[in-house]
Amino acid sequence: MMAASKAQPPQYSDTETYSRNILGPVWFHLSKLSVLGTAGLPIPPEFVAPDQSDYIIAADETFVASLNIAFNKSPLSALLMCLGTVVTVNWHFEGQGRRANEFDLSTSFETTKGQFVYTASLEAIPEEVRMNPGLYEVSATVEVGPAKHECSQFVLGYGYISEVLLQVYPSV
Repeated sequence: MMAASKAQPPQYSDTETYSRNILGPVWFHLSKLSVLGTAGLPIPPEFVAPDQSDYIIAADETFVASLNIAFNKSPLSALLMCLGTVVTVNWHFEGQGRRANEFDLSTSFETTKGQFVYTASLEAIPEEVRMNPGLYEVSATVEVGPAKHECSQFVLGYGYISEVLLQVYPSV
């Protein structure tokens, strides 16, 4: 017969306290990775279809890459937001095919007190960032930390999000 296990370790005095997680956990969630062109609809009679894909852009057209970063609401998360933690988003453009190249671009922002949800974005023109015509798989890695504080020296967490495609064609 198996003996029942005790629910708690023995107490040695009336003043014992154990606290292994005083300020609570910190985590963040990445979502809504998007890369869209900004040209809008072509002027008639130059368009073939009634709508233009935001994911197929000219080499001289501005595109915007964006993603959402949401932190949980715990006392430790609130402290990190208040300290001005630096969040760096590394945007990765991986060329698919022989002409499309591979490169990375970065953007950063600082967290602000009381704000737990952020949208990071990057605006670029393919020709200006030496993006050859071709198909690209877009992903992003996120580095949270360090904060703008003398005691904060380390990256506190990493995140990754992917699965978006962008096609670039030569501009006319």
